[in-house]
Amino acid sequence: MPAPTAVPGSVTDLLGLVAYGELLAFDRIAADARLAPDLRRRALLSEMAAKKIGSYRRLADRIVELGADPGAAMAAYVDALQAYHDSTEPKDWLEAVTKAYVGDAIADDFFREIAGSLAEPDRRLVLDVLHDPQYDEFAGGEIRAAIAADPKVANRLSMWARRLVGEGLSQAVRVAGERDALTALVVARTGGEVSELFTRLTTAHTSRMAAVGLNN
Repeated sequence: MPAPTAVPGSVTDLLGLVAYGELLAFDRIAADARLAPDLRRRALLSEMAAKKIGSYRRLADRIVELGADPGAAMAAYVDALQAYHDSTEPKDWLEAVTKAYVGDAIADDFFREIAGSLAEPDRRLVLDVLHDPQYDEFAGGEIRAAIAADPKVANRLSMWARRLVGEGLSQAVRVAGERDALTALVVARTGGEVSELFTRLTTAHTSRMAAVGLNN
């Protein structure tokens, strides 16, 4: 694995992308909480949403420290990320938790990989804001329980998960094509072997699906 390498002009690009992702996650988790079937789960998701705002704040503060404007750093990603979320709006509670379990996790895996090309303290900051397995564990538990209660649910959620991944990859290609600085981070991390990165992401995704009883 290549050693961490600073890429000029790219640090605020990645921090802006992660910051906007955290801001959108707050909006989405808060909305998902209203789909929760009981108050216990609604309260839990509301707490998780609050954590996302804390993560956003840390990233925004760091962007300011680097001499950039958080709004400007995030602006380049608004269209792509909003397009993804608009095209994958969950219809019910199980689609919402599957989106969190599948869509958010593969995006976080990508960010963790690319963070390896950053110098400290930015590398640690990205890893810290993404390292919160509570939502993954919660969402995975909800999926497993639903499948145990009705095995036919697995087919519906597997199809939904495939759509999430397809839409997510489509927007990732769009972003990479539009942001040279972000592409430079990917190349710095992989040494030009971008296919190896996607192989690792796909392997992790396959294991994650199998862990909750979903099919690729």
